[in-house]
Amino acid sequence: MMASGAMADDPAFLAAARADDAAAISRMIGEGQDLEVRDALGATALLVAAHANARGAAKVLVEAGADVNAKDDIADTPYLYAGAEGRTEILRLMLAAGADLTDTNRYGGTALIPAAEKGHPENVRLLLEAGVDPDHVNNLGWTALHEAIVLSDGGPVHQEIVRLLIDGGANVNLADGNGVSPVTLARQRGFVEIVGMLEAAEAK
Repeated sequence: MMASGAMADDPAFLAAARADDAAAISRMIGEGQDLEVRDALGATALLVAAHANARGAAKVLVEAGADVNAKDDIADTPYLYAGAEGRTEILRLMLAAGADLTDTNRYGGTALIPAAEKGHPENVRLLLEAGVDPDHVNNLGWTALHEAIVLSDGGPVHQEIVRLLIDGGANVNLADGNGVSPVTLARQRGFVEIVGMLEAAEAK
């Protein structure tokens, strides 16, 4: 068996993860397969499974002890990717397996920030319930609340996300990197419903 985390491609194991072939993965693990073998981009089998939304493969890998916090070459982990990309069932697995809630992506953001931006309310709810800081500021000077406003269309999905963030304790008066408040950002974009929610939460 190779040393854990060896930077060597293992096409069969990674292909099984991508194809959601849980039986093949179980067999290979039983034969001594290194769980942390990586592809050419530094992705482990668990991250490959997250990319493919291969829930069965991810479950087998997590139960076998695969590292949910192993970073690839662009600082993605299985946990961060699942959170950002709406892989809700895989995210649940990652959280149960001890994902590092303070871990950040290449933009300096927690999993919550891209989950909010990309419109994944169930992931936002799960991450808030798990204890991810709603007021973490990324390298762009934005929190999850800022991105749910600035990088959205202000529609029903992002309205729900803003509501979840407010209910989850987000600071509605925390300004962005340019000193602009969330309610001002929402007003600038004509997001009437979001403005109303923020004002009801005493945003200024």
